[in-house]
Amino acid sequence: MTFYISPYRRMAAMRHAMNRMFEDGLAESAPAERELMLAMDVQDSDDDFLVTALVPGLQADDVEIEILNNTVTIRGEFKAWAEADSKYLLSELPEGRFARVVTLPTAVDAAKVEATIKDGVLTLRIPKAEAHRPKPIKVKTV
Repeated sequence: MTFYISPYRRMAAMRHAMNRMFEDGLAESAPAERELMLAMDVQDSDDDFLVTALVPGLQADDVEIEILNNTVTIRGEFKAWAEADSKYLLSELPEGRFARVVTLPTAVDAAKVEATIKDGVLTLRIPKAEAHRPKPIKVKTV
């Protein structure tokens, strides 16, 4: 009698076992308060970086921004919208602390950073350090 063992079935069984192991391990050490991931975009231009992050419902005082060397850290907390003893049928609004750290590829000038919040969007304009900006060189005809 010949038994055919499918590699796909073995992979599926291994994936199932690993998922079960991670779920069991994470359930024991799950924090009481969840930490949120802040959605953001980072754009690069010749002179600066433009960081855009979604922070719905937050004011300027609710956000803390720190720049050290070429690393940007954004921290804050989304406040609860309802009372603590409320019964939810669906809960998707952000609630709790968030922190996001982004390392930029070149040095920046932290003294000239501009930060604004408008319509739930945090915008950071972070100028590159003068030494890391491209320098145009004129070519002369001889």
